Amino acid sequence: MKFTRKIFYYLVIILSTVIIIISLLSLIHDLKFWYFKILDFPRLQYLIAAGLLFILFAIQNKTWKLPAIFLGLGLLVSIFIHGQLISPYYFGEKTVSDASASGIDNENKMSILIVNVLITNKNSEELIQIIQNANPDLILAMEVNQWWVDQLGTLKNEYPHSMEVPLDNAYGMALFSKFTLKDKEIAYLNQDDVPSFHTKIMLSSGKSFNFNGVHPVPPVPSGKYPDNVGEKEVALIKVGKMVEKNGEPSIVTGDFNDVSWSQTSRLFNESGILNNVRIGRGIYSSFNAQSSILRWPLDHFFVTKEFKLLRLERLSEFGSDHFPMLAEFILD
Repeated sequence: MKFTRKIFYYLVIILSTVIIIISLLSLIHDLKFWYFKILDFPRLQYLIAAGLLFILFAIQNKTWKLPAIFLGLGLLVSIFIHGQLISPYYFGEKTVSDASASGIDNENKMSILIVNVLITNKNSEELIQIIQNANPDLILAMEVNQWWVDQLGTLKNEYPHSMEVPLDNAYGMALFSKFTLKDKEIAYLNQDDVPSFHTKIMLSSGKSFNFNGVHPVPPVPSGKYPDNVGEKEVALIKVGKMVEKNGEPSIVTGDFNDVSWSQTSRLFNESGILNNVRIGRGIYSSFNAQSSILRWPLDHFFVTKEFKLLRLERLSEFGSDHFPMLAEFILD
């Protein structure tokens, strides 16, 4: 029993040292080294691990000599690093206000479903059932090829307005809308084969807002699909500047391939004009739907001050590595 406790004690020390090193390395924001960028993703997992390890070390450790003090302080620093990034999602003031349940103006209400279908996934019927149950006003589907566009084409009776760019490089995109789309534009912000959608959504009330659907490439190397290794991620930053310049009610949404607490996401919103619907409501991890532990939020809704939120939901998985995300807004 004594030997087992000793092994467990040293295991806690080793794991604590690893967490401390990872926590410090995660502060490096140099895209020349993509593996530092990846360390930014599982902040919640680091926070939980650091907290548990600190408790276990405090229970196991009998003498608080200098090495033990340094290890304990290192774990507390790790908790602080991740906690100050994660805590606003659970305890921060909501940057997007809740819409009052009474007096809702249905003519200025809209719901948006965003979903990365996973290009190799063939469970289109499950996704269509999810869409029909949720009944959103707009659907932004990403990673769609021609097969996926054909499958989702069955929705066009209810969603007569659309934009479609099917691609085999996992960056195809399709937008289906019950509302009229005006001034439709397909832009290529950073890569020639990675589209983004920009259009004006005309609501039943006659009001409108700018819709920006994006799917920037990740910093992880890929031998098969486009990546952004060693390069600055400018697509999101360009969209942020676009929203700032036009000064109109706007929504930016999609699979960012990035967490919203990252350096890139903060630069994207450096003007403070766009607000993250998750702040004050929770993390709502949307990836990886195929793992119960390694999950973080990659699919986002950012809105300008004119919007209030009625609901935010993570919907059922359907074979993709992303959960569909649904948000319902009032244009105030």
